[in-house]
Amino acid sequence: MNDQLRLHSYWRSSASYRVRIGLNLKGLEYETVPVHLVRNGGEQHDPAYRALNPQGLVPVLQHGSRTLTQSIAILEYLDEVWPRPNLLPTTARDRHRVRAIAQTIACEIHPLNNLRVLQYLDGTWNVPQPEREGWIKHWIVEGFTAVEAMLREHPATGVFCEGDTPGLADCCLIPQLYNARRFGAPLEAFPTLLRIERACLELPEFDRARPENQPDCPPA
Repeated sequence: MNDQLRLHSYWRSSASYRVRIGLNLKGLEYETVPVHLVRNGGEQHDPAYRALNPQGLVPVLQHGSRTLTQSIAILEYLDEVWPRPNLLPTTARDRHRVRAIAQTIACEIHPLNNLRVLQYLDGTWNVPQPEREGWIKHWIVEGFTAVEAMLREHPATGVFCEGDTPGLADCCLIPQLYNARRFGAPLEAFPTLLRIERACLELPEFDRARPENQPDCPPA
């Protein structure tokens, strides 16, 4: 199979950000195919893109003739096809812990403040901006409170979410912290998350994945 990797991505999408980190941690080269989620009503709604991903979401990773969707599923696929360095631990108990942290972020926090939810609150229900912002901050703080408790003083927590090597949970945590700052959510109550974030962002694999370092990021 052709090993060419093409990532359909939007610079500010946290789900795309997760996959960029994972690809970088694996040392995999890939081509970025920008999908602008706002311009002209959102390029993710174009029929050609819907043919690629019927959900009309980013990211999509093309690996040769294969088309992969859903960021967590993509990251686990990368771990199975390119096992080293691993994103998931070797034991079932430790893998469960990492998946639980990752899914608390990707399934419980992120969906409540992603673009299509906010557009629905605005365009369909006419929710004023202050109330929308309150909604976003509430669910981020609620979720991060749980993640902080899952990580703080847990014996498996090291420099990163699981031990001293970054993995799947870190791929999810860092983009959600980026979102939290973007929306002005208070982060003072989450010292463990912020400590792990500092360690991650010192690594070039995380730095290259930052939204501001993407080819489709608008000029400052």
